[in-house]
Amino acid sequence: MSAATSDYGLWSLVVINSVVFILFAMSFFKPRTKRDWRSFGAFSAFLVALFTEMYGFPLTIYLLSGWLQSRYPGVDWLSHNSGHLLEMLFGWEANPHFGPFHFLSFVFIGGGFILISTAWKVLFEAQRNHNLATTGPYARVRHPQYVGFILVMVGFLFQWPTLLTLIMFPVLVWMYVRLARREEREALATFGDAYARYAAWVPGFVPRPGRALVVSPQTEASLSPAAFPDPGGEPRHQTAAGVRPPHENS
Repeated sequence: MSAATSDYGLWSLVVINSVVFILFAMSFFKPRTKRDWRSFGAFSAFLVALFTEMYGFPLTIYLLSGWLQSRYPGVDWLSHNSGHLLEMLFGWEANPHFGPFHFLSFVFIGGGFILISTAWKVLFEAQRNHNLATTGPYARVRHPQYVGFILVMVGFLFQWPTLLTLIMFPVLVWMYVRLARREEREALATFGDAYARYAAWVPGFVPRPGRALVVSPQTEASLSPAAFPDPGGEPRHQTAAGVRPPHENS
């Protein structure tokens, strides 16, 4: 652990990366309400903690230095590349930026941001028309934006795991679940039976493979309860108004 520490202490990079990624995430999420800002603020704190260890001070490396040095004596743990812990622990000897966990992180991070952006567009259009968002990602899960944030965090954990972000992750997931439950109570009070039927069919966070809610554009604005399945029975059919019932795709 006596290597030069020039790979860290780069606080300007901590600030630059934190600002860039927070603004980038904001361009996808576009927080508007106090609740939006609260959830986005927690996500931003996760990013700041991540980049602080990535470029500023490697707290995780220092706390685990005794174990790491004894188990992997040939690794320079104060080099920046060694911060990619999963690649190091699994013996990836090439450039960790081309390692399997690094590529996997890109899939989660990119997929999360795409999901957040797509869901925001659907939600914004629905809110503007005072409708319930039921299309796009909302046809698969009730809270796609929170799912997107979770995917981004999982991606960063694959890329650069730290003790602090590992502790923060379940706390943030718990917070998002609480926010989601509160939003559901408000949506139920606003949309009543239509939201109850929607929630009975569409899962909250984990999509059911091959199953989606399908509402035609002609009747999406009406939010007719007939467009949703009965909580304990078969989906309702309404052909005259052009509503297609929820179905399981083959």
